[in-house]
Amino acid sequence: MATLVSHRLPLIPPASKIHASQLGSVSPSRHDVVTTLNYWKDPGDGSAPLPIIVGDTKVTNERPTIAFQVTVEDVTGQEGHFTLDSHGFQFCRHESNEKLFNDEQRIKCEYFPEAEKLLRHITGAFRVHVFDYKVRRGPSYWHQLGQNNVASRGPLRRVHIDQSYHGAELVLRKYWPEENDALMERRWQIINLWRPIKTIHQDPLAVADSKSVPEADLAATSMLDDSGEKKAETWTVRPNAAHRWYFKYEQTPDEVVLIKCFDSAKDIARRAPQCAFEDPAYGGDEGCRESVEVRALLVY
Repeated sequence: MATLVSHRLPLIPPASKIHASQLGSVSPSRHDVVTTLNYWKDPGDGSAPLPIIVGDTKVTNERPTIAFQVTVEDVTGQEGHFTLDSHGFQFCRHESNEKLFNDEQRIKCEYFPEAEKLLRHITGAFRVHVFDYKVRRGPSYWHQLGQNNVASRGPLRRVHIDQSYHGAELVLRKYWPEENDALMERRWQIINLWRPIKTIHQDPLAVADSKSVPEADLAATSMLDDSGEKKAETWTVRPNAAHRWYFKYEQTPDEVVLIKCFDSAKDIARRAPQCAFEDPAYGGDEGCRESVEVRALLVY
């Protein structure tokens, strides 16, 4: 049975054999990182960002970026300070029964239900549906590998949010087409659950405090298939020195982060940008980062 440790679980009591307690009670030395993140390079002429082309075996992303220096703060020892509603992301400790993430059938049949149970337990949502997942084991330059680069999918060193507000509605209508109008009358969300497969040194994942990222910094970006048909819509992000970035140093497979991509509630954190980044302490000799993320619809 999976084991969970989370800071705030006020909505429902811990499920059977899931033990809840505070994460981050010890405050070791922090490992803050000064680095650069790749933001969208807005041409300033009002044109939309270049779309991403997503084929069966190849992803093409030629949108121009600008490197912008930031400090990414290590949350170690203060993980419990960050919640989905206050910041748009939340760390918790959860041991999965799945360790390798190299078998699609096991991921869908065993890890999906495990992730849904964890998300339901943390959020109190009455309905959770994992609709997609990505395993990443390739280099950060995987977009440049050309044909069949999907097989070498690696970290995404571009500041982004997986769904724009309109993109979130597209997801809801795709997976619950008969119910979407009724469900949109309720509070609903899209949340990613991101987990290292091995302890992270190379290309850790940074998440931004939702409150520090104004709406004006977001630009909707289309994702198209090979025929040019629109598949999805995401946010790309303009640089801003006000953005506050965080990560968990040497994040282990039992330390997961929940990232809010969308929330229909408007009086709390609605979305949190994310981006893989280079830690200068590791010179590229650590091997490719290995991680898995599942994407889920939640309804209250």
